[in-house]
Amino acid sequence: MTTIDRRDFFGLTALGAAAFLARPVLAQQSGKFELEEATIAQLQEGMQSGRWSARQIAQAYLARIDAIDKKTTNAIIERNPDALAIADERDRERKGGRVRGPLHGIPVVIKDNIDTADRMHTTAGSLALADHIAQQDAHVAKRLREAGAVILGKTNLSEWANFRSTHSTSGWSGRGGLTRNPYVLDRNACGSSSGTGAAISANLATVGVGTETDGSIVCPSTSNGLVGIKPTVGLVSRSGIIPISHSQDTAGPMARTVRDAAILLGALTGVDERDSYTMDSRGKAAEDYTKFLDEGGLKGARIGVARHYFGFNDHVDAVMKDALDAMKQAGATLVDPADMATAGKYDDSEFEVLLYEFKADLNKYLEPLKLTLADLIKFNEEHREQEMKYFGQEIFEQAQKKGPLTDAAYKKALAKNHRLSRTEGIDATLKKYKVDALVAPTGGPVWPTDLINGDHFTGGFSTASAVAGYPHITVPAGFAYGLPIGISFFAGAWSEPTLIKFAYAFEQMTRARRAPTFLPTL
Repeated sequence: MTTIDRRDFFGLTALGAAAFLARPVLAQQSGKFELEEATIAQLQEGMQSGRWSARQIAQAYLARIDAIDKKTTNAIIERNPDALAIADERDRERKGGRVRGPLHGIPVVIKDNIDTADRMHTTAGSLALADHIAQQDAHVAKRLREAGAVILGKTNLSEWANFRSTHSTSGWSGRGGLTRNPYVLDRNACGSSSGTGAAISANLATVGVGTETDGSIVCPSTSNGLVGIKPTVGLVSRSGIIPISHSQDTAGPMARTVRDAAILLGALTGVDERDSYTMDSRGKAAEDYTKFLDEGGLKGARIGVARHYFGFNDHVDAVMKDALDAMKQAGATLVDPADMATAGKYDDSEFEVLLYEFKADLNKYLEPLKLTLADLIKFNEEHREQEMKYFGQEIFEQAQKKGPLTDAAYKKALAKNHRLSRTEGIDATLKKYKVDALVAPTGGPVWPTDLINGDHFTGGFSTASAVAGYPHITVPAGFAYGLPIGISFFAGAWSEPTLIKFAYAFEQMTRARRAPTFLPTL
């Protein structure tokens, strides 16, 4: 029999839990979803007390998806037909005395580039894979099942994780259509994990899994008012995830609170023989990242301010000023500025590496399906009206022209990336300024969706951590005209515990997250 002291584990107060549990069960009260902003801890308290069952919780979220998703965010690309059966099994286990851990019975959604060996498809949003059902779970999906989570469904994404066109629209896929931002529906949800970002922000599930090559966890997190963790490459396995780049790809948690993101991260970690990069995580990964949560975690911290990433928007700068003031009030010493000398000096080499690795890695993934990148290019041409009515596939075509990973050009670009982003970039900056972490605005305010001209990124941080393969956490910091703005905490390899500590302390002091209201426009 497994027993867990939920109140100790989650740090709940008895009064807070009782107040939550005193609400009517799983109903829409005066138009408000009863589980709005519910945390993992609150749902566990409800199931532990017998107030709710995992089935009731799953049913409530599924009903909310049915009621609002297609009318608003269009975040869910496919519901799991086995979700309620899984929830029933989790209830039977709980009744029999087995609780697998903090995710037992908790509804999770995952991005539609993550393999599940069930009745759901894995398509990367492309009609070319519309009939594809994986024969084996991705390691991420396997870990979620082992943790007792209820995989509620899959989320829409920017097709092929936004690596098809240089002027694509984030959140659009041929299979899923356009995902919209739940704060203001004509605004973008950012990509490529747009569906996960919109779904979790809109309370269509408790937590979600996204993937990132460069910005695809943190951008949809900041744009949808979420906490997003892009882990060190190798902390979370990529096996069974439709790839872009083995040197930069990772999956990671997206949640409404730092605590929930930390819980989900612990469930996702683990060495996987199908992904050699995870071997480096031995002795560095944790199964419980909640032990690093510390409300006073900023006291005595030295935080560097990466000013190079400021200045692209006055409203963002105003939010960042308040965020930096809050950190000083929390006892942090700010080193301002603490800029990376190499910032922006490897954009071209990053793209070169991605082109090479995309062709090699995607062809390897597609091999069991008897498909290649060349076949996808041909499919898109033959289905131009469905797949290319808004933007083309010039990135596909550029990647197809690349040679093997033994090419000198590839090796030179990869070495340049790692030198400038790691040794002479983040590592050098941390050492030079003697700081524990660096901060910058993650991005935003997010732009109006423009299917004709594509995305309108204005600024923000993601690339240095992405190219280095280092961790990066974004946390809600405030709003500009009702649109969320996030702040990024980043540091060196395997620094997740430190970043989680700082992010949690900042979150607890500022409490910036607000639930979206689905405004049609500003």
